[in-house]
Amino acid sequence: MKLRVSAVQYHLHTIQSFEEFAYQVEHYVKTAEEFGAEFIIFPEFFTTQLMSIGDYQGNALTIHDLPDFTDQYRSLFINLAIKSNTHIIAGTHVVRKDSKLYNVAHLFYPDGRVAEQAKLHLTPTEIEEWNMAPGEDLQVFETSKGTIAMLTCYDIEFPEIVRMARAKGANIIFCPSCTDDRHGFHRVRYTSHARAIENQIYVVNSGTVGSLPTVDFMRANFGQAAVITPNDIPFPPQGLLVEGEINQDMIVTTDLNLELLYQVRESGSVTTWRDRRTDLYPDWEAIKEIPTRL
Repeated sequence: MKLRVSAVQYHLHTIQSFEEFAYQVEHYVKTAEEFGAEFIIFPEFFTTQLMSIGDYQGNALTIHDLPDFTDQYRSLFINLAIKSNTHIIAGTHVVRKDSKLYNVAHLFYPDGRVAEQAKLHLTPTEIEEWNMAPGEDLQVFETSKGTIAMLTCYDIEFPEIVRMARAKGANIIFCPSCTDDRHGFHRVRYTSHARAIENQIYVVNSGTVGSLPTVDFMRANFGQAAVITPNDIPFPPQGLLVEGEINQDMIVTTDLNLELLYQVRESGSVTTWRDRRTDLYPDWEAIKEIPTRL
């Protein structure tokens, strides 16, 4: 089973209308479509660009205004997913539920369905400055190309949650990310490599680049999209299928071969998933791997 993925390095800049946002999004989707992508991933918090539109007094909108764009956001990506016949992981968008704000990753299916995964681990900025609430459950999502999970940025830094996704059958973790400096970027990148090795899975990263000078906490971005593999002989030695140019407006595309994952799990140089010592860490005995190759 093979599939083609495109990961977007989304360029944040000040805009004047939702239509400008939609035009930029459509550009990336059409580019990925031209490359034959079956899955497209946008970064975390890329819809904060809508806050730069501002109000009638010329002031930037706040994080509490962002959920007001949810209907337009969903409509845009539903139509694009159907029209392009692709699965679109449309980064994350801030939604309001029961008066609380959540940072939610969205999966738009080619048939018009929409699935959501709220970010489970929140950074201090999300909690203290934006007063967000964490998600409470982990889901995996069935697609025509197998089972995937969506874990957002900081989530990938916690090995337990990725173990759970893998145990539920996920072969690919789509990880939309937004980091403002090298330190944050490398935390996400290095732990993505660790999670791919530990669980013998693919991890697909996307990131924000550019800046929003009028939007608090979005003035700096340091980003690079990448598709990360286990470190074993069928894969590149550095566990990296493709990566973008740091901080450039671009999209990267590559093919994922799920059969290679199955091979290394069975007879790789190391078999890290199979060799877990659940006798030493019994909490994992409660998590049973789904008995399927997908």
